[in-house]
Amino acid sequence: MSEHSEQPTDTAGPLARGTRMDPAVDSATDAFLAHRNLLFTVAYEMLGSAADAEDVLQETWLRWAGVDLGTVRDQRAYLIRITTRQVLKRLRTLGRRKESYVGPWLPEPLLTAPDVAEDIELADSISMAMLLVLETLTPTERAVFVLREVFDLAYDEIAEAVDKSPAAVRQIAHRARSHVAARQPRGTVSAVQTRDALDAFQSAVETGDLQSLLDILAPDVVLVADGGGLKQAALVPIVGADQVAHLLGRIAPASLEPAQVNGHPALIFRRDGGLDTVMAVRIDNGLITGLYAVRNPEKLSHMERETTVSR
Repeated sequence: MSEHSEQPTDTAGPLARGTRMDPAVDSATDAFLAHRNLLFTVAYEMLGSAADAEDVLQETWLRWAGVDLGTVRDQRAYLIRITTRQVLKRLRTLGRRKESYVGPWLPEPLLTAPDVAEDIELADSISMAMLLVLETLTPTERAVFVLREVFDLAYDEIAEAVDKSPAAVRQIAHRARSHVAARQPRGTVSAVQTRDALDAFQSAVETGDLQSLLDILAPDVVLVADGGGLKQAALVPIVGADQVAHLLGRIAPASLEPAQVNGHPALIFRRDGGLDTVMAVRIDNGLITGLYAVRNPEKLSHMERETTVSR
C-alpha cells in the first residue's frame, strides 16, 4: 500500500529498522506483515482517512508485538480485533475534529490498482459513496457492518472486537445493514456504463458544454466539495442539475485525466502541473447522482502512487 506496502513504518516493527531480534518477534512481524494490507483496509473503511489508518496500524503493531502467539488461535481475527479497538478509540477523536472542520468533510481518496474493481464487493465497500453512507452510522454500527459484510467475520469474533455480546452484535448488524441498504445506489451500474458516463462528463466539463452536462447529470444530483479551509470550495452541498452544471461551467481551465480512485473510475484535475482536485462520482441508472470533489491538499498524498487494499 503506497510507500508503506512492503513493511511497517519506523514504529511498526523491527523490519522497519532492518534488524532481526528473536524468533518470537520475527514470527509476530511476519504475521503482521502478512495481514498488513488487510488491516489497513479495515481501518480505512471505518475511518475514511488513510493517514489515520496508518496511525492505527502502528498502534496495532505495538500491541501485537506484546501478544503471546502461542495463545492465538486465529491470527487474522486477532489482528482485526486489535485494529478495530484502536479504530473505535480514534473515531472519538475524529468526531471532535470533524465538528470544527471547515465546510463538508469527505473521505481521503486513494489511488487504487485496476484489479481492485474486479472484486466488486471490495470496490463498492471503499467507494466514496459507501464511505459517506458509513459515516451516517454510529462507530459501533460501522465497525460491525464492515467486519461482517465486507470481511465476513463471525459474530462472536466481532463481539470480542466491539465489546458486545454476539446477540447484540446480530441486532446491530441487522440495523446497520438496513440503514446502508436504504442509502445505496438505486440501480446496478456496469463498468461500461460507468466509463461511458464519466467520459461524457469529462468531455462536457472540458468543452464547457452546458447542455451536455445537463444530459448526464440526474435532476437531483448533489456536488460535495471538500477544501478543508485550505482551498476554495463550496461550504454547503450544491443540489440540482442546473446549479451543479452552472458551477462546473465556471471552473477555471484544468487538465482532466481519468484515474482509478477507491476502486472506481474518477477524474483528476491538474493545474500548472500539480494535483488540484480529485472528483469521484456516484452513478445511478446511467446518470450522475453524486459528485465528490476533494481539494484539501492534506488529503491528496495517497494519490501519488497506488495503495493496495485487500480483504
